[in-house]
Amino acid sequence: MRRAQHLVLEASRRMTRRGLLLGTLQGAFIGALAYRMRQLQIEQAGEFQLLADENRIKIRLIPPARGLIQDRKGVLLAGNEQNYRITIIREDTEDVPGTLADLSRLITLADADIAKLIAEIEKRSPTLPITIADRLTWEEFSRVAVNAPALPGVSTEVGLSRVYPHRGDFAHVLGYVGPVSDYDLSKMENPDPILQIPKFQIGKLGIEAKLEDVLRGKAGVKRVEVNVKGREMREIDRREGDAGANVVLTLDARLQNFLIARLGAESAAAVAIDLEDGDILAIGSTPTFDPNLFVRGISSADYALLTENDHRPLADKTVQGAYPPGSTFKIVTALAALEAGVIGPGEKVYCPGFTQLGDRKFHCWRRGGHGHVDLEQSLEQSCDVYYYEVAQRVGIDKIAEMARRLGIGVKHDLPMSAVSEGVAPDKVWKQTRYGKDWLVGDTLNSAIGQGYVLASPLQLAVMAGRVATGKALQPRLIKALDDVPQAKPVVPPLGISEEHLAAVRGGMYAVMNGNRGTASASRTVDKTLLMAGKTGTSQVRNISTAERAAGVISNKDLPWERRDHALFVCFAPFDAPRVAVSVVVEHGGGGSAVAAPLARDILLYALFDGLPPLEVYPSAQRDKVRELLDTIPLADPSSFTTGGISRA
Repeated sequence: MRRAQHLVLEASRRMTRRGLLLGTLQGAFIGALAYRMRQLQIEQAGEFQLLADENRIKIRLIPPARGLIQDRKGVLLAGNEQNYRITIIREDTEDVPGTLADLSRLITLADADIAKLIAEIEKRSPTLPITIADRLTWEEFSRVAVNAPALPGVSTEVGLSRVYPHRGDFAHVLGYVGPVSDYDLSKMENPDPILQIPKFQIGKLGIEAKLEDVLRGKAGVKRVEVNVKGREMREIDRREGDAGANVVLTLDARLQNFLIARLGAESAAAVAIDLEDGDILAIGSTPTFDPNLFVRGISSADYALLTENDHRPLADKTVQGAYPPGSTFKIVTALAALEAGVIGPGEKVYCPGFTQLGDRKFHCWRRGGHGHVDLEQSLEQSCDVYYYEVAQRVGIDKIAEMARRLGIGVKHDLPMSAVSEGVAPDKVWKQTRYGKDWLVGDTLNSAIGQGYVLASPLQLAVMAGRVATGKALQPRLIKALDDVPQAKPVVPPLGISEEHLAAVRGGMYAVMNGNRGTASASRTVDKTLLMAGKTGTSQVRNISTAERAAGVISNKDLPWERRDHALFVCFAPFDAPRVAVSVVVEHGGGGSAVAAPLARDILLYALFDGLPPLEVYPSAQRDKVRELLDTIPLADPSSFTTGGISRA
């Protein structure tokens, strides 16, 4: 019995110890749990709050406002307009095809468009907003906004889109913007993250492309709260980006509009340069096109109209076009010969109508010849034989050197697309290009701006400006960046004898004002605005011996594409040059009949800063000029206002 009682007491003591141990363990566990809960709820609350926020807060990039482009007087050339658009984020919707199908009941979305969108969405990052539609009407935009809660991942946005208020007037110089392509991204080493957004627009051509980094600006960032379906509930905070820099060009919008209107339907180009500092006042190519079509997404039909047009409206003939300069190049040959000392201004050369070189005749444009002519007369009457003779004396290398000094065969540094270098050929050039020796016949052809010589309208305007001033003018297109005026370049002298320059200027004066001047029909009669110029006609076909014997076929009797190019360069006023102009009309025929009248009108508009008075024209031409100027389709004057310019 005692043993049993002992065993009971022993068992009771063991149970008490176990209970204490178990209680202690339970108490420790509860204490640890309480401590951990305190940590989670109090000490680490901020950290877990942040994690929770990250689950429901999305980061969005805010596209910056693209910089404005203005003319020298503040007229808006490229701006931004409000654009209502709809975007979708794949991460925020479980059924992209279903969401797009629902959306198609609110706005017009064709099955083909939906298929393209799905392919684009699947190709891009799930966190990127993909533009479904833009340039919506307010009614369309409102319908989507009202129904947005039932469209997971879909957002309505009000953004900015590029607009060109002057349409085709500046199409070639400004270029246009378009959506970023994979090809665009492949050319960039470290592309800006905002460029990854599909349909984000960047410059594709012209100034828009060349100054892309300046005009684009820097993106902003906003944080938005979204619900479980991806619907944006509220904007938490926003940090605006930096708008792109404004760009002010040297161009004059009114003069540019007149230039384009005056060239009309011709396949042509013209350039006007301020001779004080090299500012380009107008630079235009026709026919032109509306760059707004490319911003909005040009249709196949509209694009076909541009690409199938034999007048090449998409080509910028002012800087990309390289043409045989024809007789305008005689200015170069004359100065090369004078500087080399192989001929003097008063020395005469006999022109019987051709130059014999071996068994080949090099003909003058005037079949019966010009007789004895000196430098001034050779320019006034555009005698070819005079230049055949002096070119043989001076040689091609010195002619090419002079061409480059006057701006031909030089790629001028302008923010435009595909600026041509032209060709100022010499012996080394031909050997390098064709692996052949230079021939004397090549020199004769080059002397009159044919053969291998090529020049752009821009280069011809620079040539005229340098001869007029005796200075190495550099063409300039940017007047100010981000409201900071660009320093005017220091213009050094050409290093050509003033006596020789004066002799060539005298010949150009005679072209306009001499009794036998090839452009005397396009002269001015205001004594304070007398012009100096040089005509040019460059052949685009070979004239056979048989055709020459029977009589050269007139340009008007040839198909358009086989007619000669018409060229003209000029400056005025003669005594104090202010503006130089060049004009090239593709397959236009004679420079004196076609290009010279165009250049005169453009030059006078630049000098008068508006339509010139009829009194500057010869009296016999005034009625015809009045009729012409009255019918030119100029833009409404209200389109040239400078007030109220904004980024929106």
